[in-house]
Amino acid sequence: MEPFEEENPFDNDTERVHSETSSSSQVNLSEPASPPSDPSRVLTSPPTSPSTSRPTFPSSGSHRLPQVYKNDYCCNRDQWLHSGEDVEILITDAQKTSVNSTSPYIAYIIQSGGAQAYHRYSEFESLRSNLVKLYPTLIIPPIPSKQTIGDYAVKQAKAKEDAAMIARRKRMLQTFLNRIGRHPILSNEHIFHRFLDGEVSWTEVLHSPPISLLPKNILKAPSHNPTDTTTAIAYAALPSPSATQHLRRPDQRFLDSEIFTNKFAAHLSGPMEKVTRRSMKRWSDYAQDHAELGAVLNGFSLNESAPLSTAIERTGQAVDATYMSTTRLLQELEQNWAEPLNEYSQFASIIRKLLAYRHQKHVQYEMTQESLDSKREQLGELEKSEREARRLEEALGRGRGESLGGSQINENTPRPSEEGESEEPERLTEEQSAYLPPHPGPNPVRRRAPGMGLLSALSYTLHGMMDVDPETARRNSISKTRETISQLEDALHLSAQDLKYSSSTIQADLDRFQRQKVADLREMAITMARSHRDWCKKNLEAWEEAKKDIAKIPNHPNRLPGDAEQSSPAVNGRRDSSATVNGR
Repeated sequence: MEPFEEENPFDNDTERVHSETSSSSQVNLSEPASPPSDPSRVLTSPPTSPSTSRPTFPSSGSHRLPQVYKNDYCCNRDQWLHSGEDVEILITDAQKTSVNSTSPYIAYIIQSGGAQAYHRYSEFESLRSNLVKLYPTLIIPPIPSKQTIGDYAVKQAKAKEDAAMIARRKRMLQTFLNRIGRHPILSNEHIFHRFLDGEVSWTEVLHSPPISLLPKNILKAPSHNPTDTTTAIAYAALPSPSATQHLRRPDQRFLDSEIFTNKFAAHLSGPMEKVTRRSMKRWSDYAQDHAELGAVLNGFSLNESAPLSTAIERTGQAVDATYMSTTRLLQELEQNWAEPLNEYSQFASIIRKLLAYRHQKHVQYEMTQESLDSKREQLGELEKSEREARRLEEALGRGRGESLGGSQINENTPRPSEEGESEEPERLTEEQSAYLPPHPGPNPVRRRAPGMGLLSALSYTLHGMMDVDPETARRNSISKTRETISQLEDALHLSAQDLKYSSSTIQADLDRFQRQKVADLREMAITMARSHRDWCKKNLEAWEEAKKDIAKIPNHPNRLPGDAEQSSPAVNGRRDSSATVNGR
C-alpha cells in the first residue's frame, strides 16, 4: 500500500498543522479517514496557558502537555479536568468494606476536586478494559497487576490486605487516573467522568450506552467509533484475521515501531529489572544491618562511662540515622524508580497489542481485497458462460426456425416410398433431440472434473441428480455473486478508511507517548539523584554530630595525667593508636 496521510489528533501546534495540510503527500484511496465519533474530541489550545510547575513523577501521571481548552462540558468533572489549572486526581485512602457485596473487599477513595468516589480494584480493571474497546487505536495506561499465585501461597488469606501491596496499588492506580485525565482524548470520555463522580453505581454504567453497544469483535466495527451500528452489515462481511498472519505489503513505519518496542521491553524486563531488584535487596540488607548495629552500640554504651559512653551512644545514633535514611531511600527508589519501570514494561506490552490490532486491520484490508478480486473473477467467468449460452441459444433458435420452414415446404411435395417414410420420423426425432436441453439425471460415465475436492464432487453429483435448470442456477449464481461483490466493495471501502484512521491515530499516539516517555525517564533520573543526595546529606549531618563527641575522648585515656606531656605528638593531626598499647 502507499503511505498514509498523517492525521494527528494530538497535535495542537498550528504551525505544524499548517505544514502538514500544505504537504503534497496524499493517500491513494477513495476518501479521507473517518472523523472522530465525538466532535468534542477535536480540541484547541487555550488563549493563554497558565504557568505552573509540573509535579514530580509519578504523581503527575504523565508528561504534562499544554492544558486543552473547551467551551462545552458534559458534566462537572469534565469542567474540572479542563478548567485550565494543574489539577490532580488523588486516591486518599483504602478502606476495607462489604457494601453491595457478600464478602469484604478493599475500596479506594478517589478525590477529584469536590467529588469523591469509592471503587474496588475490579472496577478499575473494568474501566480500563472498556476504554480499550472504545478506543482501540489509543495507548490506554496500565493498572497494577493482580496478585500472583506465589503471593497468595505465601500470604494466603491476607494477600488482599497486605499493607505494602495496598499502598503500591494506591500509587499506581492514582497514576493511571492522572494519565487518563491528562490525555487529550481520553480526558473527554464521559465514562471516565462518571467513574470519578461516583454518583452512579459502576454496574449501571456498564449496562448503559456506550458500553452496552460495544461489539463482541472490535475488528468488525469502526475504528473511530466501535459502538456505531449503522454499518454493521458491511462490517459483517469483513474477515477476522489473526495477529500472526503475514502482510503482502507491510508498512515499514510500524515494523520499525514494533522492533523498537521489542528492544525497549527487552531492556526493561531484562537487565534493568534484574539490576534494580538486586540493588533494592542490597539496600534493604544494608539498612537491616545498620538497624542491628545501632541497637548493639546503644546497648554497649551503657557499660561505659563518659565521655566514652557518650561517644559510643552518639555513634549508635549516627548508625540509626543511616538506617532511617536508607529506609527512606528505599521507599523513594520503590516509588520513583522501580514502579515506573514496571509500568513502562506494561506499556511495552500494551503498544505491542496496539500494533497487533493495526496489523490485523491491515490484513483485513488485504484479505477483503483478495476476496473482492476473486469474486470479480468468478463473476467474469459466469457472465462469459452466460454469453456463450445465449449465443448458443440464439444459434439453436435460428436452426429450429429454418428446420420448421423446411418442413412446411415439404408438406406440398409428393410422399416418398415406404422406406423414405420410415426414415423421415427418425431424422426428425434426431433433429428435435438436438435442440432439447440435456437431461440433468445422473450419468454413469460422468467423470469428476480435475482439481475438484470431495465437497465439490458431492455437490456436482447432487446437482446432477436433482431436477435443476442449469440456466436458472447460473443466473441465480450471477445475481448472488453481484450482491456479494457489492457487499465486499462496501466492506473494502470501510476497511480502507479504518486502516487509514488506525494508522494515523496510532502513529500520533505513539509520538505523544514517546514525548511522555522521555519526560518521565528524565524525571525518574532526577528524582533518583535527588534521593541519593538527600541520603548523603542526612548521613553526613548525623556523622558530623557523632564526630564532635568522638573528638572529646582523650587521646590516651589509659595514661596518667602527668604522663600526657611526655606523649609524642599526633602525626598529621591523627592520634597514634600504637601509643595506647605500647606506651607506659
